[in-house]
Amino acid sequence: MVRRLLIAVALLGMLVMAAFALAPIYHGPLLLQLMAGAAAGSVGISFAARRLPAWSAAPLSVLGLTGAALLAMRVSAAAAGVDGSVPALREALRNSIPRLLLALIPIEPQPDTVLLPVILTWLAGLAAGELGIRYHRVLLSYAPPTVLFGGALYLVGPNGSAAGWVPLAYSGFAVLGLIVSNRPPSEDQRVSADQLRTLRLRVGAGAVAGLAAIVALSQLLGPSVAAKVGTSPVEPRNMVTPPQLDSLDESPLVRLSGWALNHDQHLFDVEVTGTDAPPPIRLAVLNDYDGVTWRVGATYRNAGRVVAAKPVLTDPQVRQAFRIADLDGRLLPGIATPEEVNGVRVAVDTSDGTMILSDGLRPGLEYSVVSRVHRPDENAMQVADVPNTDAVARHLALPGKVPDSIAQLARHLGEGVSSPYQKAFAIVGWLSEHYKVVGDAPSGHAYPNVEYFLFGPKQAGGQKGTSEQFAAAFAVLARLMGLPTRLAVGFRVEPGRNEVRGGDAVAWPEVLFNGVWEPFDPMPKADTVQRPTEDDFRPKPPASQPPPETVPAPSDSAAPQSPKPSVTPSTEAGPRRSSGVAVTVTAGSLLLALLALAASVPLARRTRRRRRLGRGTPEQRVEAAWAEVLTGLRLAGRPAPPHLSASEVAGYAATAATGRAHSKPGGVATIRSATPPVDDLAALVNTVAFAFAGSVSEEQAARAAVQAVAYVDELRARRGFWRRLRWSLDPRPLFWK
Repeated sequence: MVRRLLIAVALLGMLVMAAFALAPIYHGPLLLQLMAGAAAGSVGISFAARRLPAWSAAPLSVLGLTGAALLAMRVSAAAAGVDGSVPALREALRNSIPRLLLALIPIEPQPDTVLLPVILTWLAGLAAGELGIRYHRVLLSYAPPTVLFGGALYLVGPNGSAAGWVPLAYSGFAVLGLIVSNRPPSEDQRVSADQLRTLRLRVGAGAVAGLAAIVALSQLLGPSVAAKVGTSPVEPRNMVTPPQLDSLDESPLVRLSGWALNHDQHLFDVEVTGTDAPPPIRLAVLNDYDGVTWRVGATYRNAGRVVAAKPVLTDPQVRQAFRIADLDGRLLPGIATPEEVNGVRVAVDTSDGTMILSDGLRPGLEYSVVSRVHRPDENAMQVADVPNTDAVARHLALPGKVPDSIAQLARHLGEGVSSPYQKAFAIVGWLSEHYKVVGDAPSGHAYPNVEYFLFGPKQAGGQKGTSEQFAAAFAVLARLMGLPTRLAVGFRVEPGRNEVRGGDAVAWPEVLFNGVWEPFDPMPKADTVQRPTEDDFRPKPPASQPPPETVPAPSDSAAPQSPKPSVTPSTEAGPRRSSGVAVTVTAGSLLLALLALAASVPLARRTRRRRRLGRGTPEQRVEAAWAEVLTGLRLAGRPAPPHLSASEVAGYAATAATGRAHSKPGGVATIRSATPPVDDLAALVNTVAFAFAGSVSEEQAARAAVQAVAYVDELRARRGFWRRLRWSLDPRPLFWK
């Protein structure tokens, strides 16, 4: 009995260690307590029924499992403040697997997030108890707890900490079960000397074979296993599609003009406590811009009441109580950054803290939010820096061709300004001093809209707009100046007034400084006198082109033309036949010309590259190598912004040529290696530009050519087949300066 009791203790300890392995991704200790109770109940029933017939264990355990599931549901529902009835149990069982994979970490213990772990723990305890306690197959009984432990580690994925005492304790309980399961041989089990010698030979041979197998496996699998030590586990949540936004909410910036026209529309009521000056209520954050539309681009995860594992800010808490009126869609208003939500079950994007309601907003919906409001430190902002890494590349991207006038304005505003904060402040000052806010401006924030807002004639609606145009213009100018920027859409809250109406809707830009997104207000104040933009900046016209030939309009005194003579059918055959031959000859000539062009362009470009990189002074060859890099970026569709220095262009080139994931047959994704750096080439370019003649050696010029060719060739290799073909046949580089 003592031996079986110790085996039960070992199995119980292994199951509890599986609960400890899963607990880090849950909020609070409730899941650990429920899984430990399920383990104790299942193993305890197997131990108590060890002398009963084997068929009686399953019915008893099913009854115990039913009671444990109901208890877990009631306890978790009471702790989370949700429905804990029996119909809700059926719904929780049906949604338990996708709910676990879609839940925001830390997962709040609720019926649909705790039932599956509790049930699996009970079933693993039942199987292990029957095998180890009743049938004394201790080693085989370790399989169910091991599967449960491995499943917990897989579900935690990269969200847990490094392995600590839990796997060691799991192994210790396993060793305890194996030790106590050993029995001394009885009198009838003792062997003779010959049998003992034979047994020793077999054990020795088995040990040698096992040692050889271990050595072989260590040589074969050791390097691959060692390579996995520093890698992050697979994230199972990437296998499922998180909640998605509707087209209405994907770009809420376009809704501002409609709210501005219906400025009296009652959207919702809010009561804010904890601050005397309520900050804006944020509805959405728009991270991605394609030159036409700003989009949300967020990944939402289902969350409970707690939406942050720990406070992300140390500022005081601000509480809000909402009641929805006419606001529709799925985006949920709240002051940034939310930490707790009560009254509704939301999905949250952890990168920006925005929330959505899967079922959509409805009139009369009530909920509350607890947030921490960031108060920027003006002194720290003066010396704050902005990151320039792959993680913020999406907040610096400006796809397509930015109008020259906007790029010229960005260069004008950045002249003589070195601090990132001063650059942002310069944009704010320009927009607030030179442009006017109107409520009836048409919606639009594409490049042409922004250009017309900045430079269009006032009498035709230019230089006027809503907060949509102000925020979009700020974001485009800021990204041109190297500032990671995003847009936010929300509502102003006036002290003493709980109603939020359509006229309170506003958009504002945010810039990333030292890991914190700082908001800016480019809107002019009420008493600001608009200054003409022409007094402070006038964009240079584009390069002049020959005017099109003008065809003089026919005058009324022109002599009327005589009608064409009619052609009889007998005289039409000859001209038609000759025209067909002419068309054929012309088409053939054009085809031959195209083939000749296709063959000559790559040859001409290759000859030009070889001549420029191999002839001339070292300074000229360094400049030619740098021109090859800039040409490659233009052909790749990622031209270097003209306001960047050589060192900044080198960093931009590394970002522009980051590896892409390419899918292979079978669903396996591979990542191309990093492109060769051009930092040394950028340093040589600065040397050529600012040092004395002769400061660059022949060896440095040759190395610059090698770096440029290697970078451009790798950049071209990252394109698809058709892009590479077009790259080779493009004649434009022959005419670029």
